[in-house]
Amino acid sequence: MKPFLPVYVPVGVPTFHMESAADRFYASMALLKKTDDRFVCPDGILLGVDKVRSFLEDLQPDLIVFQNVTFSNSAYMTEVMHLCHCPVALWTLREPVIDGGRLRLNSLTGAYSAANAMRTFGIRQFPYIFGMPEEESVQHQLASAVHAAECVHAMKHLRLAAVGHTPEGFGFGRALDSELMTSFGVTLESIEARELIDLAKSYPDEECLSYDQKTESATCGLCETPAHNRIDHAKLYRAYTEFVQGHGIGALASRCWPDFFTAFGTPVCTVLSLLNDDGIAAACEADIYGALSMWLGMQLSKKPVFFGDPVSLNEEENTITYWHCGAAACSLARKDTGATVGVHPNRKIGPAMDFGCEAFPEATVFRIGREPDGTFRFFLFEGEALDKPKQFIGTSIVIRSDSSCRKIVEDSVQLGFEPHYVVIQGHHADTLSHLAAMLKMDVVRY
Repeated sequence: MKPFLPVYVPVGVPTFHMESAADRFYASMALLKKTDDRFVCPDGILLGVDKVRSFLEDLQPDLIVFQNVTFSNSAYMTEVMHLCHCPVALWTLREPVIDGGRLRLNSLTGAYSAANAMRTFGIRQFPYIFGMPEEESVQHQLASAVHAAECVHAMKHLRLAAVGHTPEGFGFGRALDSELMTSFGVTLESIEARELIDLAKSYPDEECLSYDQKTESATCGLCETPAHNRIDHAKLYRAYTEFVQGHGIGALASRCWPDFFTAFGTPVCTVLSLLNDDGIAAACEADIYGALSMWLGMQLSKKPVFFGDPVSLNEEENTITYWHCGAAACSLARKDTGATVGVHPNRKIGPAMDFGCEAFPEATVFRIGREPDGTFRFFLFEGEALDKPKQFIGTSIVIRSDSSCRKIVEDSVQLGFEPHYVVIQGHHADTLSHLAAMLKMDVVRY
């Protein structure tokens, strides 16, 4: 993978107050280097379009932070748009002194010129940052923009696997390989579920004992699972692991019912749970955009995420319960119960995970949604995961929203969003909003 390369492009003209401009340039550069020490910065303000050209022509940036240190006309941004094809964050400085005297920087008028040029090039959304380097909001938004650009960069190297097809009526999870590539830069690899089932069946029992032992060490109560289901799970876990490792897969969306019950006799739920703890974003019901949503959440939080349906609304607590059959990562389980193993709630076959998730003070609920016309939108809200026991057979998590949970449910139903969502540890809505802008996608945020 080509290393991620963020670049600082500070521009201006020498007819403004260059002492003030130099002070803001050095303060801005210090903040960018503190945010990410990989930032490439020029030795000084780029005082001319030719200086912009000579600075950028040998670079291949993955993010440009473009700053009007002083006013500059649209030709500066036009040169950036011509030379570079990567996300651009526009940063405007406050006017440092208002005393009835000279306009020292006029950064804001320069930002209008730059943004107007960006729109001419078809850039209608982008991260916009207003303020001085010392401001906390500026520091937060810059860090969010960098993280978003890192996700754009990483998606270009992501191989996402579709294991089987979505069940009837679950078409919202399907994706075309060309669509994933053109919209997200992601490579889609497809394999039939029966291929992994047949591979699992081919393994001798004794060659899969290490996978059984790994499952036992990560879970509670596996001993209650019938021996034939337990060894079949170990075989399936090996088949998925070897497929993922052999093909360089970073995320997968797997068919689950009915095939793994009818053609194999053992569910895939716990396999997906363990893959999530192994760092592979693994969604069930073959939901490809659900798997990509999970992968992005894991990129931002550096932890497994929860994947499930909104199944219950409590207006008094202002909460929404998210639940699924039993594929949540073991590390998400409450500490007082551990990652309990049970049976699938409908088919009554195990092993499937059966626990409530632990509380955490900051949570983001997220979904990449696909519109019928092929465009995409992001669904987002922030809140907290409450200290609640298991709500239903399977795995569950209860989220208190920072906004009205009833409005979230009513709006998202009427807007036709999909029934699968990702719960991420931490507040990441700003970063995901920047990411949507970089991908030219709309955001529905609460």
